Amino acid sequence: MDLVKAARKGEEAAFLQLFEEHHLPLFRFAYRLTGSVADAEDIVQECFLSLLRPGCTYDPKRTPIRTYLFGIVRNQSLKRLRRSIGVDGTPPRSPESEFLRDEMQDAVSRAVMELPEIQREVLVLAHYEQMPLAEIAQVLGVELGAAKSRLQRARASLKETLAAYAPGMERKR
Repeated sequence: MDLVKAARKGEEAAFLQLFEEHHLPLFRFAYRLTGSVADAEDIVQECFLSLLRPGCTYDPKRTPIRTYLFGIVRNQSLKRLRRSIGVDGTPPRSPESEFLRDEMQDAVSRAVMELPEIQREVLVLAHYEQMPLAEIAQVLGVELGAAKSRLQRARASLKETLAAYAPGMERKR
């Protein structure tokens, strides 16, 4: 019996195994899409709850569980972003040694968040979640070529936006 069926039948061990295997990458994906720890936690919780609901459309013959869960997180994240844009959950700054590192991380995070939604999704899945392009295309419901193109445009946009942080690199005009 697969884990999803067992979890739906109330087997706690099956649910916990599913959760342990998938919650961290799903949380990271949701956080990087929304920029909010609280929203990411809520989204992941809703993701797993929806998997247990009787109306759940998950079919292991059609797609792997990982791909299905990332799709749910993507959809939930987009809904939240549309409802409340501009939530910033950056941590407070303290020592100078961490300030410069944090400044760069913030610049990268802002640059990623400023990407068009379709580019941000593919970039986060490819770079932060290390997901293969074929799986990204499946999660986003697009052709492989479209996923590749979006990733290439996202990288080019980030390179342009972050050029000021890379000494010796000139901005192309």
